[in-house]
Amino acid sequence: MDNVLWKTNWADSRQHYLDWWAGRGLVVSMWEHLEVNGPPHEVVPAPPPARDLQQMWFDPEWRAADIHYRLSRSSLKADIPPVANTHLGPGSLAAVLGASLEGGPDTIWIHPRPGDSEVIALDEANPWWRTHLDLVRACRRLSQGRYFVGCPDLIEGLDTLAGLWGTQTTLLLMMDRPKDLERALQAVNNVWFEVFERLYQEINVDGEMAFCYFSLWAPGRMAKLQSDMSIMISPRHFRRFVQPFIREQCQTLDFSMYHLDGVGAIRHLDALLEIEELNAIQWTPGAGQPQGGDPTWFDLYKRIRAGGKSVMPCWVEVDELAPLLDAIGPGGVNVLMHFKTEADIDAALTIAERYR
Repeated sequence: MDNVLWKTNWADSRQHYLDWWAGRGLVVSMWEHLEVNGPPHEVVPAPPPARDLQQMWFDPEWRAADIHYRLSRSSLKADIPPVANTHLGPGSLAAVLGASLEGGPDTIWIHPRPGDSEVIALDEANPWWRTHLDLVRACRRLSQGRYFVGCPDLIEGLDTLAGLWGTQTTLLLMMDRPKDLERALQAVNNVWFEVFERLYQEINVDGEMAFCYFSLWAPGRMAKLQSDMSIMISPRHFRRFVQPFIREQCQTLDFSMYHLDGVGAIRHLDALLEIEELNAIQWTPGAGQPQGGDPTWFDLYKRIRAGGKSVMPCWVEVDELAPLLDAIGPGGVNVLMHFKTEADIDAALTIAERYR
């Protein structure tokens, strides 16, 4: 694949990712892409404007054409991977299980499944499941080895049940019928394994794959895992209702990264570090907090690294990169930068090379 990728420095970046997953390398990247300063990688016609939000998000052929066009004009400097973003909302596994999706101007909303059914099973006729498959297949047909087709952000566990049943219903079940909740969480994991494997078979290239959220790449089965609902529960409940199911996913995957979201979720870090098979932890401070390059979080990153996990600080400004690497070291660090221009990327690369 190396000789046809639009990313000409992929051999170096690939090694940076391999080293990062192994806990010893430095990756300098960003989420999504910015426009290249110069000619496109290939002359690609732009699709006509989307008729409406429904087409913009849920028409697989239109969306694949739009992704193809945008990637042809995207900067892939530093370690930015060429990834087609096929997400259908954060937590689209809930839609595969019967929830509904609604496209907004800049995101997709998930609405709980109507009725009170607690059945959790994959229905091959579910239209949202067909949309997932149709979208990744359309992207794969256009990619022709020029870029990776990313795995959509399925999400798992309590977050999926909240999308399916509603947050309040899920939390009440935790209090009133904990064993039923555990059975539901296992059922979600079982469907997740099936859906993930089906998508992996569609998007992998010689076993390698990319993940849409946080622009990840790995030489095997890989996913970003999370439990944003964990901010509402105690460490004891986390160890019962989250940790075992995340562990099961990590044991099945070749590579895994946990999305730790919000200051209140830091109380669950010890439980995450107990998952031996988990490779990395990404940190999102949350609204109103200083972002990932702020010294406030340096001790958190050191704690993650001391626990044997690679780390991903996010939305780091260029002038924060050197102080961050001075404080925590460059080993096992994937810095998701806040680049605005290609000049920002060049400046960050100059800094990063001092630490490699």
